[in-house]
Amino acid sequence: MITNTDELKENIERDGGAIFALDKSKGISSQRAVQKVKYWARDLTDNKKIKVGHGGTLDPLATGVLIIAIGRAFTKQIDTYVAAEKEYVASIKFGETSTTDDAEGEKAIVHVETIPVRDAVESVTEEFIGDIKQIPPAYSAIKINGQEAYKRMRRGEEVVMKSRRVHIEVIDILSYDYPVLKIRIVCGKGTYIRSLVRDIGKRLGTGAYMSDLVRTRVGVFTAQKCFPLTAFERIIK
Repeated sequence: MITNTDELKENIERDGGAIFALDKSKGISSQRAVQKVKYWARDLTDNKKIKVGHGGTLDPLATGVLIIAIGRAFTKQIDTYVAAEKEYVASIKFGETSTTDDAEGEKAIVHVETIPVRDAVESVTEEFIGDIKQIPPAYSAIKINGQEAYKRMRRGEEVVMKSRRVHIEVIDILSYDYPVLKIRIVCGKGTYIRSLVRDIGKRLGTGAYMSDLVRTRVGVFTAQKCFPLTAFERIIK
């Protein structure tokens, strides 16, 4: 596994590309992060047509492991890496819902008569472990008739998302102090953590949205083995 920029440069110069993990920061889209890497790779190789791609998009408010591929031969392989098991740490805000199921959307207060105790929260989260059916967020990049669902939503169109089967291996409660719950999730491909959070809130009767998300692992790529975005400043020759 590539662990430093010098090694990454050697791989690109020798093999024409590489696959590695980037630590995506908050407030930047996955696509914008890829563009920064692409400019860096163009400068390094003097190849303006060099192919750079990513897998497993993270929303702008999410941070953590983002798989990046440089070079056409490597971008073709990226789906194999993205299909691997993933690990997240999510913060959940109870007592409110969001139109986007995260902190970006419009909020609505949910009046909660009885605050759920930790045992109740643990019992509900356990219901979501295993193979489950999940409805993805309407504000997502899933394509409906050829166009991303979130674009249709922003135009005011009615969007009906179909449920899909996903697998959740682990949900661990890291901390709980109502209205905030922090959990660790290990899951398979296609799982939307925003949907999981939304559904936990529904089941508890509190409503909920995802207030923070960190992806800590994708397969063998962990947060500790990621490149910071600052490593890809433009090369001045």
